[in-house]
Amino acid sequence: MKKVVLITGASSGIGKETAQKLVKEGFKVYGASRRTEKMQSLVKSGIEILPLDLTKDGSISQVIDTILKKENRLDILINNAGYGSYGAFEDVPMEEARRQFEVNVFGLARLTQLVISHMRRQKAGRIINISSIGGSFGEPHGSWYHATKYALEGISDSLRMELKQFNIDVVIIKPGAIQSEWNGIARKQLMEVSGQTAYHELVQKHYRLLEKADKQASHSSVVAKTILKASKAKKPKTRYVVGSGARPLILIRKLLSDRLFDKIMLNAMK
Repeated sequence: MKKVVLITGASSGIGKETAQKLVKEGFKVYGASRRTEKMQSLVKSGIEILPLDLTKDGSISQVIDTILKKENRLDILINNAGYGSYGAFEDVPMEEARRQFEVNVFGLARLTQLVISHMRRQKAGRIINISSIGGSFGEPHGSWYHATKYALEGISDSLRMELKQFNIDVVIIKPGAIQSEWNGIARKQLMEVSGQTAYHELVQKHYRLLEKADKQASHSSVVAKTILKASKAKKPKTRYVVGSGARPLILIRKLLSDRLFDKIMLNAMK
């Protein structure tokens, strides 16, 4: 019997690449995204696509209901959807801050809640949460994005222990710099929100750093291979760190004091 997988954010980047790799490996794959028009190419590969808006409870419920009616099971949930909204903390409207949490945390959490009950009945399942190295440290102008990733890691670590009794694995994937729409969206938002405010000098430097990181980023297939590995492993790791600069940055953060790490981050923006 093919294992049934739901992956969110399947319209581009890591999500799209992962969906294609999973179906080639024999999984029954459902790809979900708000932008269904960008998932049409997945249909040719045998992937079923579903509309999903993580800010709407009805949309979340509909996705799960559709899969269970067709398959009567769901083995793996890959929470990949999310975005980075950058700008100085003082400048970011609270409406945007709430939306960042709605998509990256609360929508993800609701989807996971609905899936858990079915995995419990199956007495098996796997939840793979796509976090970021940004869940291990902060940076200027990324307060709200980093806050969502810290929250996701806290949820994942707690949930892992909670669900062990039901034979449900919880895995965290922590990508570094990856070629995707994410960087461009973050840069654009950064300039729109804080490019003309009291923070403009550091913002300009940060923008250039993000541009540089984008050029040095790993291809999304690197993360997709890791997600595939975590999906197939009999006993997956609790965390996978992958992508350009990911391991060194996390190691540096662990070894250095807060003030020294802050200094290195700010010096990188000169």
